[in-house]
Amino acid sequence: MAEHSRFVACKPHRWHVQEAGRGPLLLLLHGAGGGAQSWRHLFPLLIQSNRVICIDLPGQGFTKMGLHRRCGLDEMAEDVLALCHDQSWTPDMIIGHSAGAAISLRMAEMMQPNAPRIVGINAALGNFDGLAGVVFPIIAKTLAMVPFVADIFKASATRPKSVERLIEGTGSHLPTKDLRWYRALVGSRNHVNGTLQMMAQWTLDGLLERLPENTANTILIAATGDKAVPHKTSKTCAEKMPNGNYHEIFGFGHLLHEEDAPMIANLIQSFLELRQETNEMGHAI
Repeated sequence: MAEHSRFVACKPHRWHVQEAGRGPLLLLLHGAGGGAQSWRHLFPLLIQSNRVICIDLPGQGFTKMGLHRRCGLDEMAEDVLALCHDQSWTPDMIIGHSAGAAISLRMAEMMQPNAPRIVGINAALGNFDGLAGVVFPIIAKTLAMVPFVADIFKASATRPKSVERLIEGTGSHLPTKDLRWYRALVGSRNHVNGTLQMMAQWTLDGLLERLPENTANTILIAATGDKAVPHKTSKTCAEKMPNGNYHEIFGFGHLLHEEDAPMIANLIQSFLELRQETNEMGHAI
């Protein structure tokens, strides 16, 4: 989707932005380790009746990270919101995949009482249980600080079949032509480093504790075949939110929006139109 790309300097980062279409403004946020390319099938469907903007998160894809310490949940939400203000974007809906859903919900908190609608696709809204919840963050922080780790991971992940195994490990199955975009991502030292920094600084505790206070109209879409984030995570979180809804899809994996973009586009459009119809009737939503 390079024809829709441009770069925006908004401190502390140099953002890669893709934009097209006219109508209600939809902001798309990818998950950890992904990029704007993950929306390649959904983007052309949504721009038929909407203005769609997708960005690369700091340090990932083509966005140049300005400050390494700005990769945590709160900091990313603050910086994306600052970019929106800088560009005079007022999203009608924020659509986030995986960790992008967590950023979307954190932005909604910051934007209350005028928060946009939120769509989470296989939302990564759960911490690791037990010992893993303690050990994994420590390992991530350690790896992010060790020199050359990004180079080592890059060399390992770009071996034949490595990317295929990574994707299949999420429960998703993508055609060969789609896998090449992920090979390009893991082949970038900057992208790998940005992902490690995000993992090292990530914490969900505050966001999860405040879900009962988050009044954003939200739908969490989850695939039962997701091996990265259990679909019950979305169900549990939606039930905690005053205006949370849960939509379960049988089969598919973590990259649900890449496996069946038309289905997800229809769900998003229905959710958006429901809001418009309710507004016209003068009812609170």
